[in-house]
Amino acid sequence: MLSLALRTLRFRKGGFVATFIAMFFGAALIMACGGLMESGVRDAVPPQRLAAAPLVVTGDQTYESSQLAERVRLDAGRVATVAAVPGVAKAVPDVSFPVSVVRDGRPVTDLSDTATRTEHRPLGHGWGSAQLAPYTLTSGTAPGAAGDVVLDTELARQAGATVGTDVRLVAHGRLTTFRLTGLVQQAGGRTAAQPAVFFTDARAAALSGRSGTVDAIGVLPKPGTDAGELGSRIEQALDGRAAVTLAGDNRGLAEFPQAATSQKNLIMLSAIFGGWAILVAMFGASSTLGLTISQRHREMALMKAIGTTPRQLRRMILGETLTVSIVASVLGCLPGALLSRFLFDKLVSAGMVSQAVEFRLGIVPAVVAVAASLLAGVGAAYLTARKIAKTRATEALADSAIEGNWLTRTRIWLSVLFLVGGAAMAVMTMTTMTGDLTASTAGPACILWAIGLALLAPGFTRAIVALLKGPLGAVSGLAGRIAVLNSRAHTVRMAATITPIILLTGIATGTLYMQQIEDASNRTAHTGILRADDVLTATAGGLAPGTLDRVRHTPGVAAASDYVTSTGFVQSPEDTTQTGDGWTLQGVTGDRNLSVRAAEGSLAGLRGNSVALPVDHAAALGRGIGDSLTLRLGDGTSATVKVVATYRPEGVAASLLLPAELLAAHTTDGAAGQIVVRRAPGADPGKLTQALSALVKDQPGVEVSGSAALTADRTAGQQQLATINYLVVGMIVGYTAISVVNTLIAATGRRRREFGLQQLTGFTRRQIMTMMSMESVLTLVVGVVLGSVASAVTLFPYSVAKLGRVVPTVPVWIYLAVVAGAVIITFAATLVPTWRATRFRPVEAATAAA
Repeated sequence: MLSLALRTLRFRKGGFVATFIAMFFGAALIMACGGLMESGVRDAVPPQRLAAAPLVVTGDQTYESSQLAERVRLDAGRVATVAAVPGVAKAVPDVSFPVSVVRDGRPVTDLSDTATRTEHRPLGHGWGSAQLAPYTLTSGTAPGAAGDVVLDTELARQAGATVGTDVRLVAHGRLTTFRLTGLVQQAGGRTAAQPAVFFTDARAAALSGRSGTVDAIGVLPKPGTDAGELGSRIEQALDGRAAVTLAGDNRGLAEFPQAATSQKNLIMLSAIFGGWAILVAMFGASSTLGLTISQRHREMALMKAIGTTPRQLRRMILGETLTVSIVASVLGCLPGALLSRFLFDKLVSAGMVSQAVEFRLGIVPAVVAVAASLLAGVGAAYLTARKIAKTRATEALADSAIEGNWLTRTRIWLSVLFLVGGAAMAVMTMTTMTGDLTASTAGPACILWAIGLALLAPGFTRAIVALLKGPLGAVSGLAGRIAVLNSRAHTVRMAATITPIILLTGIATGTLYMQQIEDASNRTAHTGILRADDVLTATAGGLAPGTLDRVRHTPGVAAASDYVTSTGFVQSPEDTTQTGDGWTLQGVTGDRNLSVRAAEGSLAGLRGNSVALPVDHAAALGRGIGDSLTLRLGDGTSATVKVVATYRPEGVAASLLLPAELLAAHTTDGAAGQIVVRRAPGADPGKLTQALSALVKDQPGVEVSGSAALTADRTAGQQQLATINYLVVGMIVGYTAISVVNTLIAATGRRRREFGLQQLTGFTRRQIMTMMSMESVLTLVVGVVLGSVASAVTLFPYSVAKLGRVVPTVPVWIYLAVVAGAVIITFAATLVPTWRATRFRPVEAATAAA
């Protein structure tokens, strides 16, 4: 039967082309998401500036399985501890801090891209750490005095500096002139993402502003020492004191600690979108395959009538399916790999993934893509073949013209399983999921309901056809009445064409509105805390000390405050409302730039070690005015703070308010990077902006802009993330659209014989086209209605979780555009094949194979 199966492919090109297309694009879609998943799981961050050190000791960037937002530094005393471990030839400390090389009053490094700013800004180091790259002098000498500096060759070229000339640098807002004594380049001519600036070790320690700490320790083993065993001995010597030893590709995390969040982002996104892709691809492929096989019911009946056994029929159908599925899914892996790399690059440009992370794509995603395609194809083929094989030959011949009972026990159980699963995810979205994890249950809820409703589509089809038979008959006459009769007689066939429309409408509507809700949530989260007309922003390492006082004394300024943001955790008491991402921490100076008002206590009391809590959070913690709690700040430091006020946030999202001085000391830069300014009544906006710009002209890299600068980084990141969401959703919707076209063309093209018989009985070509138009209307109505119901299972719970209300304020045109797209696709995929099928002479069409 296998040889027969292979021969039948030659004479069933139309049906098997439809199956091939569904399998091909389904495998490509799964492969694309699989590449992102593998890159996230491996999380390879090869070292750049620390490449010569086989082992690197750095601070532990985790807190109870969560990632800390700021760099965790090590006590300088750890260097001696590591150096004393047997097998260590040298322990080299590394200190890093942001600097800017200035030329013509402006930084030479472009840091306008907020998504990747921290990964491209130049960093200052002590000369002793140059051996960890290793960096080698290409000209000049090492820095020997406090006023000496060494630049890498590319940075010197941008600055137009040569050995012996003066170079102006900004560190922590201070502009200082140094003498360029040498130029360096990494071994092998490599270029680091972050340009290097080298000072003497003592001057680097002073400029970093963090005396007594180091960022990392590069370990150079003695010859013949096993790096793995040495790493274990180092960890034993450190005794787990907030330090980790990195080896291999993980060493890059010591240079790019923010890259650790890339693993979470990649795994989260690929899991969400990959889960959707697998469900949609498997169901779409099985739906198409089931339709193409069921259309051969009469052929199978005749084969049984001439003595073919049920086992032989099953083997033939499974052989056909396996052949097409293997070829299509294997070929689909190639464009899937290219698409995966494209998506990865988009995530990097969006700032969702660090540029230090390498894209990795192995054999596992391909195996998953092929296996999922085969599972969908073979599963659909087996169920259909089993049904055909169990039917008697005479009954099968009758069934080929008249459909039997569609509501089987298996279909009922599957539909209940998908509907209950979708409902459970919707409930989880509203009650338990928080933060970015909310989308992980909201999206699949829509898909599960779409599949569950699609399984029951024949029953819904009969009900909706019964409602519309009168209006359609009145509008289109005989052709409309025939369309209604066809739909009632072939509800299972019609349901197969409705299924992809349900998926298309449900997924597109649900996911597009999810992004609209997400955008509204982000806008709400950053309103109602601060009042700012102008914002001073430092792009490299913070503002110079004393800048705030100078701004406050500028004519036209009513109030000014340092502004710092970070993320932290409530360590004590136990916080049951805390998400895995922690709480947003906002640091301010005083209360005059706050738009919220205290519910209890006074926001003016935000000084020293103090905190202001949202009212609901204070109640959940059981803390009131004067009580204390312990926070774990972004750099891993514990801080005990006293509650001085509670406030009611104007939005769903809320923050813990801290004094800017306290919070800034525990950020990576160690200083406030922004000052928010509120204008005095009657002050001229243009003149005040000019005055503020003149005030910071001695701080290159400090920009004066409007209040939008407060959320510029997050807004840019969210816009990029929205682009990624639209792109991936577009891929899934595109695949679903292909399934719609594929299924409709296959279903319509197989009716050539039916159209020929209708023409022989007196039907005109125009009447047939009208009949098919009316069938398309019925298909669309059922598909769009059920798809809209499926999307509601995502839309309303997600709105409750993100905005705190059931019905979100979202544009109606998005839904209308989705429906319009479904209309265009359905009519085009139905009427074009009908027009082609009716070109033949009626006698030829009527005698064609069914």
